[in-house]
This record gives sequence, structure tokens and C-alpha cells, in this order.
Amino acid sequence: MSQFRIFALTAFACIALMGCSAKENTALTAAQEEAVAERIAPVGHVVKAGQVVAVASAGGAERSGSDIYGTNCMACHNSGIAGAPMYGDAGAWTTRLAKGIETVYTNAINGINAMPARGTCMDCSDDEVIAAIDYILDNSK
Repeated sequence: MSQFRIFALTAFACIALMGCSAKENTALTAAQEEAVAERIAPVGHVVKAGQVVAVASAGGAERSGSDIYGTNCMACHNSGIAGAPMYGDAGAWTTRLAKGIETVYTNAINGINAMPARGTCMDCSDDEVIAAIDYILDNSK
């Protein structure tokens, strides 16, 4: 095939494709604009030290301590991964409670040693994390 024929076919294909992509109405509906805004929204926010941030649960309604434990805490606290105090082991929790219940709550919310903040429940409120701790402690006597 000659170079002229290749050039001519390429030019023809480009012109044909440009005609296919031309649209008369390029305005988006309100629902489409909202969907685009959700897709390009930031994933998270930067929080500076000392800044107070309210964390709401995903469903709007507060979840129970047993719900939080069952979905976020049990993987480590049922097996003792990385030194996590075991669910039901009163002795392991007594050691941690020696520093006070508020310290246990603070460590659960902010993370300590191998435990990440909120025990990986990033959509849990402080109250939900505290409810999970209370659930674990109530069942470790």
C-alpha cells in the first residue's frame, strides 16, 4: 500500500470519527453533575495536631458495641494477633485497666503499638469505639 493511500485512509477515518463524537447537547443533568462531583471528591481530609474532628458513623445511626466488635475487632482480639489482649481474657485486660479506663479508651481511639487508630474502623465515632471496648470488657470477666 502506498504512503498516499495510508495517509488518505487515516485522514478519512479521523474525519469520520470526529463526526461521530460531535454532540448537539453537552449539558449534564443534575443527577449526572452530582455523580461526577462524588467521583472526583477528595477521599479524606488532612487533620492538624490539636484539631477537633467529629467522626460520624456511616449509617447515621450509632452501632452497638457488639456490632463494632464483630466487624472490626474480633480478627485481632479473638486470636491475640500482635499482642492484642484476647476477648474473654480478664487478666490481659486487667493489666491495661491498671492505667485507667480513659487510657484504654484513648488508646483504642488513637491506636497503640500494633493497633491502628480505631482498630481499622475509620467510620466509627468515638462513642462507637468506646461501646466496643465496653462490650469486650463486659465479656472478659
